[in-house]
Amino acid sequence: MSVTPTKAMVLAAGLGLRMRPITETMPKPLVRVAGKPLLDHVLDKLAEAGVADAVVNVHYLPDQIINHVAGRSAPKVTISDERDQVLGTGGAVVKALPLLGTAPFFHLNADTMWIDGAQPNLKRLADTFDPARMDILLLMAPTANSIGYSGRGDFAMTPDGTLRKRKELEVVPFVYAGVAILSPQLFNDAPAGEFSLTDIFDRVGEQGRLFGLRMEGVWMHVGTPEAIAAAERAYSTSVE
Repeated sequence: MSVTPTKAMVLAAGLGLRMRPITETMPKPLVRVAGKPLLDHVLDKLAEAGVADAVVNVHYLPDQIINHVAGRSAPKVTISDERDQVLGTGGAVVKALPLLGTAPFFHLNADTMWIDGAQPNLKRLADTFDPARMDILLLMAPTANSIGYSGRGDFAMTPDGTLRKRKELEVVPFVYAGVAILSPQLFNDAPAGEFSLTDIFDRVGEQGRLFGLRMEGVWMHVGTPEAIAAAERAYSTSVE
């Protein structure tokens, strides 16, 4: 029986270099798309999924994000302050673990944005996550109909959801959408300081416990100022 995670971590510490000049004075998670900041799109989706507590990490222009989420109650936001240290995507989770507890939790990039299909993708992830078989479940967007993405993809996926990382020069059909469920036990022997979450993905993949779920709906990669307009067009079309 699946249990929807009640806690989440949202990565909001990045420098947003590709979003300049907008991010020279504003952190990327507060860039507005379709009427509200990227971070609010993520937090609203978590609230709809029944998540009570979200940990948001900050590093670049941290006070703007801290002030922005201060009055939020659904989910209640706790800040993981990294302004004095660069921890990377993996080290950020290790620092936040005392706030995340011992149960599997949602893990999202603050700049990920998507339009759900018939069923919310966070609910689909929770329903699919099986701790007996998997340590990580990633939401996978088909590259063919993603907006603002032109890369070679990240993973190939077997019919049972097992993921295989893209080889050099290979083109694969799925890109990681920046949304996952992680087991906190993954980090029991994690290194101290800065490291990337992809190191954990690779290790779990080698153990055959890295799985994916195909996204229903549309994923939008809002990585540059030009991508904002494309995302807003897709969003406005979906709500008409």
